[in-house]
Amino acid sequence: MRKSLLLAAVAAMALGAGPALAKKQLVIVVKGLDNPFFEAIHQGCEKWNKENASSEYECFYTGPASTSDEAGEAQIVQDMLSKPDTAAMAISPSNAPLIAQTIKSANPSIPIMTVDADLAKEDAALRKTYLGTDNYLMGKKIGEYVKKAKPNGGTICTIEGNPAADNILRRAQGMRDALSGKEGLSALAGEGGWTEVAGCPVFTNDDGAKGVQAMTDILAANPKLDAFGIMGGWPLFGAPQPYRDLFKPMAEKIAKNEFVIGAADTIGDEVAIAKDGLVTALVGQRPFEMGYKAPSVMLDLIGGKKVDDPVFTGLDECTKDTVDTCIQK
Repeated sequence: MRKSLLLAAVAAMALGAGPALAKKQLVIVVKGLDNPFFEAIHQGCEKWNKENASSEYECFYTGPASTSDEAGEAQIVQDMLSKPDTAAMAISPSNAPLIAQTIKSANPSIPIMTVDADLAKEDAALRKTYLGTDNYLMGKKIGEYVKKAKPNGGTICTIEGNPAADNILRRAQGMRDALSGKEGLSALAGEGGWTEVAGCPVFTNDDGAKGVQAMTDILAANPKLDAFGIMGGWPLFGAPQPYRDLFKPMAEKIAKNEFVIGAADTIGDEVAIAKDGLVTALVGQRPFEMGYKAPSVMLDLIGGKKVDDPVFTGLDECTKDTVDTCIQK
C-alpha cells in the first residue's frame, strides 16, 4: 500500500513537472544570426535571463541563419506566433512590408513590438512600440560629420542594406536632409552642394564583402568621388580586412578630409578602423541595451502598463581622436 502511494506521488510530481518548468517566452526575432550586431542583442537578452532566473518568463532569441533571408524571418515570426508559450514578441524587420503582412495574417492577441528596425509608418499600428535607435537622427549625424569635413559639398555614394529595411531608409533620409539642408529628397542632385553619383545608393543586403566590392566598383567608376555614407557598418565589421585594404592607400586623403567616410555602428573592428584613421566618423547604436531592455518592455506591455513609443536607446559617436572614450560603458 505504502509503495503504491509512493509511486502515485512520484507519478503526480512527474506529470506536474513539465508545465511547472516551462516558461513563457518573450521572443526576440532578428534579421539574421550571422550578424554580430544581432549577437550583441542576444547577449543583452541573455543578461536579462540571468538577472531574472526566477521569473516565469524568459527571453528567447531567434532569427534566420542569414540576414538576407527575408522569407525565413517572416516564417519564424509566423511559427513563433502560433506557439502557445509565446507571450510577447519583439521583431527587427528585414523587410518591413513583408513582416507587416505576416502580422496581419496571424492577427496575434499577444503584444507585438519592434526592436532595432521599425515597420513603415502606415503599419505602425500593428505594433505597440519601437525600441532602438532614432534612425533618422543617426543618419542626420552621419551627414553632419560628412558636411563638416567637406563644407563645400561634393559627390557622394550611399551604401545601404536591404531596400525594404525601414531603419536603413530612415538613416539615408536623415543623411540627405543634413547634407542638403532640405527635407524629404529621395536623391541629391546638387542641393547643398552634394550630388549622389550614378549607381548609388548601393543595396548590399547587409553583406560586408558585397559592400566593400561595391565601394571598390564605385571608386573605379568615379575616381573623383568625395565621400561615402555607409548606413550600416557591414563593410567594416563584416569584411574588416578587405575594407582596410581598400582604404589604407587613401588614409592621407581621409586624414586631410579630402575624402570622407561617415559610417553607422561601432561594433567588431569598427572602432579599431577609426583609430587607424580609415573612417572619418562612426555613429554607433547600442544593440546590447536593446536586447537587455526588450524583455522588460514586453512585460510592461503584457501587464497593460503605459509604454512610450518610441523608446530610444541613444547613440555613440566616434572619431580617430575619441575612440578611447566614445563608447557608452
